[in-house]
Amino acid sequence: MFNKKRNQRDNILILGLGGVGYYLAKRLAHEEYAITVIEPDPKVLALADGQIDARLIKGSAMDIECWKEADAGKMRYLIAATDNDAVNMLASIIGDRFGINSKIARVRTRQFGTPDSILSSDDLKLNLLINPEELAAQEIVRLIKLTAGNEIVGIADGQIQLLATEIGDDSPFANKKLKAIAQEFNEFPFRVVAVARGISTIIPGGEQQLQPHDQVFIMAANRDLPKLMKLTDMKLHRQQRVMVLGGGLVGMRVAELLQKSVKVTLMEKDEARAEELSYHLAHTEVLCGDGSDADVLLGGGLLKTDTFIATTGENETNIMSCLLAKNLLRQHKKVNNNGEAKTISLVTKEDYLVLALTTGSNIALNKKVMAANEILKYIRRNELFSVAHLHGFDAEVVELVAGPKSQITKKPLSKLDPYYNDKLIIGSVRREDSWNIAVGDTQINENEQVIVICPSRHLKDVRKLFKNKG
Repeated sequence: MFNKKRNQRDNILILGLGGVGYYLAKRLAHEEYAITVIEPDPKVLALADGQIDARLIKGSAMDIECWKEADAGKMRYLIAATDNDAVNMLASIIGDRFGINSKIARVRTRQFGTPDSILSSDDLKLNLLINPEELAAQEIVRLIKLTAGNEIVGIADGQIQLLATEIGDDSPFANKKLKAIAQEFNEFPFRVVAVARGISTIIPGGEQQLQPHDQVFIMAANRDLPKLMKLTDMKLHRQQRVMVLGGGLVGMRVAELLQKSVKVTLMEKDEARAEELSYHLAHTEVLCGDGSDADVLLGGGLLKTDTFIATTGENETNIMSCLLAKNLLRQHKKVNNNGEAKTISLVTKEDYLVLALTTGSNIALNKKVMAANEILKYIRRNELFSVAHLHGFDAEVVELVAGPKSQITKKPLSKLDPYYNDKLIIGSVRREDSWNIAVGDTQINENEQVIVICPSRHLKDVRKLFKNKG
């Protein structure tokens, strides 16, 4: 399948369908960009055929004939996402020779691409360099420094906040429909904009009932954040100790970034790797042990931990270790001034994100999704603004402008076409230079900026809703 009814502005060449490339190709195809892929593995191509609306070319990213077959000179964007850093960097230079305007490369090493590197981004002809491991590590550190593993995302120049929290058994929101919650707690405006339950992400309507152990994102104005945190019984507190499971690129980088500000214990299963890390991380306690063993976790100081982070390369290990850590902490009645310690898991398979979030993880991160979102943000920068991706949820937050005579301007939000009920939530609207939480009777006017929450796969439908009909 290949959609040919596109212009050059939308043409994208992707090198490699491993990880980031495959996920990006699916996302961009949903948004009706014209995708061409060069991939050497026939099994990967067979999997992609029928799943991705793209032109698929079997061959090497270093084979110029493949570039010619792909008509590289007509591409607007190049995304080099092979598993080889050197190939991705060289591909950018080749793409520049073909006249491709924007070159993006996935590069895992931190030794290239910065202004003080031997080879800077300018030298490599790169417009955007993406390091998935660095993105994941920086995000984990941000979360730890912010709220010890509870997520607060600032959007709309900080005027609007998204708060992630779990619905506890004794939560005032438990077992209530959203419309009843809005009526009962009406001191200030807020909206529940996404719910993670089981393995599903729900974009909720007023009839949606919240259940204990649901993970939710709630939107409120920045000025009302203290009230919302009090309502959800969430407190900010200082970190004292962090335990990191896994000494790979992400785990090592997290320890490196945190070790001078908090006490960090890093647990690595491989003895040789643990010894290597002990020399590199002078201010981190490095232990050799299996983090899936309860006795090992307890012996490593789990009960003194404020945040437990699982960053191994195995999905199951990270998810189950967080679940084990959470249960051990509950059994020993471990509490701090924000309740029990928090858990963060790194999940490499996006299908497991919601599962991780609704089992033992307070936050589930996927470096592939994070890298893809940075690339999407760059590509979309002239059309719409990707504000944030909701970690552990199959949903993202975008900023759109209501076009003249667009469908979104025809009637109040409560009377929106039922087709969109499970596809989006209008979270807030910008009026008179300030952002306001949108409610059922809010009427969107043409040219107003709006914050929308929607599943990634429905972004195309959402854009149509805001498209100029004049």
